[in-house]
Amino acid sequence: MTLRISLRDGEKLIVNGAVLRAIGRTDLCVENSVSLLRGREVMSPDDAVTPARRLYYACMIAYIDPHGATAHHDEIVRYLHDLLGALEAPEAKAACASFARKVATGDFYRALADCRALIDYEAAAIGRTAPQVAQAAA
Repeated sequence: MTLRISLRDGEKLIVNGAVLRAIGRTDLCVENSVSLLRGREVMSPDDAVTPARRLYYACMIAYIDPHGATAHHDEIVRYLHDLLGALEAPEAKAACASFARKVATGDFYRALADCRALIDYEAAAIGRTAPQVAQAAA
């Protein structure tokens, strides 16, 4: 199955751990199985500052390093455990369960999609609690 990817000038792409950058508008056809992430899907270690973001980063590293994925498994499990302890909403816990199933089968790319939903949920929850914390401090 061929995958066609269009990159904007300067956009980065990670392919099996190698970072590539487009010079000019670039179209690529990937004709075999690889681990790849577009620049907008890549998170830097400095951005992994919340439980959901740390989980995303650990899963992303496991995905782009398929030979070392098992080495990252304990970290993923630890971050997932931390996140589950902080969540209350049933839909967020369901996203965690879906994430765990995908990680267990080695489907890290699809697990990242669940993690992006968890990052959105976490941001919304922090937004809801920030006014309460400010009111309590006043």
